[in-house]
Amino acid sequence: MVELLEKIDKATSSEELEKVRIEILGKKGILAKEFAKLKNLPPNQKREVAKELNEIKQQCLEKIERKKEEIKEKELYQRMEKEKIDISLISHTLTSGGYHPVIETMDRILDYFQKLNFAIEEGGLVEDDFHNFEALNLPKHHPARDMQDTFYFQDGYLLRTHTSPVQIRTMKKQTPPIRMVAPGTVFRRDFDLTHTPMFHQIEGLVVEEAGKVSFANLKAVLEDFLRYMFGDVEVRFRPSFFPFTEPSAEVDISCLFCGGEGCRVCSHTGWLEVLGCGMVDSNVFKAVGYENVSGYAFGLGVERFAMLIHRVPDLRSLFEADLRLLEQFRNL
Repeated sequence: MVELLEKIDKATSSEELEKVRIEILGKKGILAKEFAKLKNLPPNQKREVAKELNEIKQQCLEKIERKKEEIKEKELYQRMEKEKIDISLISHTLTSGGYHPVIETMDRILDYFQKLNFAIEEGGLVEDDFHNFEALNLPKHHPARDMQDTFYFQDGYLLRTHTSPVQIRTMKKQTPPIRMVAPGTVFRRDFDLTHTPMFHQIEGLVVEEAGKVSFANLKAVLEDFLRYMFGDVEVRFRPSFFPFTEPSAEVDISCLFCGGEGCRVCSHTGWLEVLGCGMVDSNVFKAVGYENVSGYAFGLGVERFAMLIHRVPDLRSLFEADLRLLEQFRNL
């Protein structure tokens, strides 16, 4: 009995303890052999010996469990000692973090317009139909209201599809002059190489007394802004249509990849579309109660700018948290 307990005590690792357990309690172990001898004993001795063997077995089991916990605690302590880190030491392997390219691009855009004395206005992600559509001169059956484009809630509310509602709410609570940009997250039912269901926009609005703001002012601001963002590029304005501006235009820059000569990225046109703009439609001013004013508005997708600046081919990669991509922007 004493010898068996000493064997257990001498074990110094989980492996050694398991070998001792098998040696004592295994099918061919010491106790199994002693139990096998019971059949050869007289009946009057068999009961006493069996009782003694069972007591020894129970003591060995309890001893092994205690020893197992002791060894487990010891091994844990040894592992912790081995893996501990002295946080007071200076490490030369640490690397700095960096801005996400979308956030870095948004900050850069906002910095430009703040220097032109544009205020930054923000609004909620959930909007009603009036602020998201009606006040922006979108007819009831306009394609932008299609359920395939907009995320609607059962109570008639929706996830905003652009940051234009911020312009409406700003005009309803302020009087001209207004110079503002509205950055934020927007949502649409779209998902491919250049679209995601959630993305970021920045929209700008300038409102002054009638006659003080013209398309020429808008053109000058955007041309300077685009060269600030993309360097020495050509800029062109193409006539377009937006329900909330008239006249409206889409703005292109000369292709950053081929210098305007034509390539696969620009569909061999030499131009890349980057934003939309125009003079604010009079129906929008009526919706907010403005009279005798004029103004211009513009809007852009932040991810689109980030993709062009950093040559990212797939918009979805900006949201996949792939460190192989994000580590490239550590020093932005």
